[in-house]
Amino acid sequence: MPGPTQKNTKIIATISDRHCEPEFIRELYRNGMNVVRINTAHQGPEDTLKVIKNVREVSGNIGIIIDTKGPEVRTTDLEKDMEVKEGDIVNISGNQNLSIDGNVLFVNYVNFAVDVPTEARILIDDGDIALLVKGKKDGFLVCEVENEGFIKNRKSINVPSVHIDLPALSAKDIEYIHFSAKNDIDFIAHSFVRNSKDILAIKKILDSYESPIKVIAKIENQQGVDNIEDILDHAYGIMIARGDLAIEIPKEKIPPIQKYLIKRSIIKRRLVITATQMLHTMIENPRPTRAEVSDVANAVYDGSDAIMLSGETAYGKYPVESVKVMCDVCMEVEANKSNYLDIPDYNINSEVSAYLCKAAVKASVALKAKAIVSDTLTGKTIRNLAGFRGEVPILTVAYSQALVRKLSLFYGVYGFYIERVSSTRELFQKTFSTLVNKGRLEKDSRIVLLAGHFGKSTHATHIEINEVSELLKL
Repeated sequence: MPGPTQKNTKIIATISDRHCEPEFIRELYRNGMNVVRINTAHQGPEDTLKVIKNVREVSGNIGIIIDTKGPEVRTTDLEKDMEVKEGDIVNISGNQNLSIDGNVLFVNYVNFAVDVPTEARILIDDGDIALLVKGKKDGFLVCEVENEGFIKNRKSINVPSVHIDLPALSAKDIEYIHFSAKNDIDFIAHSFVRNSKDILAIKKILDSYESPIKVIAKIENQQGVDNIEDILDHAYGIMIARGDLAIEIPKEKIPPIQKYLIKRSIIKRRLVITATQMLHTMIENPRPTRAEVSDVANAVYDGSDAIMLSGETAYGKYPVESVKVMCDVCMEVEANKSNYLDIPDYNINSEVSAYLCKAAVKASVALKAKAIVSDTLTGKTIRNLAGFRGEVPILTVAYSQALVRKLSLFYGVYGFYIERVSSTRELFQKTFSTLVNKGRLEKDSRIVLLAGHFGKSTHATHIEINEVSELLKL
């Protein structure tokens, strides 16, 4: 089937096992979705397998992200909602063997009352309920309620500016990492990453399978922001998950942090995704607010590789419309923003390749080429090209379907699978015939070809600027 609308910024859609029919996924793909995200917080492996099967039925080019929970604290063992009012006292502990008079709330981390200091503020369910820690007694935190509402079971708990010494991986995370390695998943997005140790804990399990799965770090707390250079050195990319980030950090700081994280990711040629509540009102309404449209547009202007829909497509009333809106905004902004990002060369695999990548993008702009074309064995040269945020698509020939999917989230990159060939002539014939037949190029299209000497070299060594018809004659 035809691929998604050719925009440069990619779109991730969260798909639930409750609504994952192949025709539904196909409709999202036709209208601009590039990658599917599966949130494991509310489903088990059998439910996840159902989504994977249906995505693969639609297209082998659609990347799949498994989203793991990460080191988080949640409320537990509430048989019914606890109603609280301003000034009430609630006693909180992670040790369910303890007891105390009054309102008792347990959480899923045993040392919670040890790690959280007096005068800390505890936020429950994305900040809907705020508590102030007034003291400690008998293994409990004694907390004063700051606003009325209901405390519910299995709801998130955040303690801004407080380091809680949680393990990097929960039991469910470990289960899903093994599951991902066995089921040909493309990406794992790990929640609440604090430093590179959280990433390395996942890679250690993946390495036992010799798995090519790429790890994306979700930045959701101050530690993640503070350690971003360390994280970028070890992750394939990051997701700026602004929901929890805006609870852990004052909301007014989120826009400059978003811009900073995107800039650092681009400079290091790491994938960067902007996520959370981008078209939130479209869960219930057929049209977004003007503010939401501006939020999507700013994420594109900032240079995000990809932007993400969550509830809008997982359980919302207007999932296809949400993808269409996001796609339309991407196309409009890309037609009006700078067509080249002047950033430093970055040596991923060769200083020659790094220099040629910048030259190729500059040439594509100056000479109004239709596309940049390159084959790839590892994807490193393609990541380098994408960093310059050029105007034209990067049409990439890859020698495995899995690599096509690994590159599916990068800005402007559209991958095509071909089998390995034995000569440069055969490579050109197969590459350009494929791209012409798929309607990505025409025979009179001017392209910038970035290539290496045929053989064992895995990096670019030269550029050719020519029309497709001339390259087909070689």
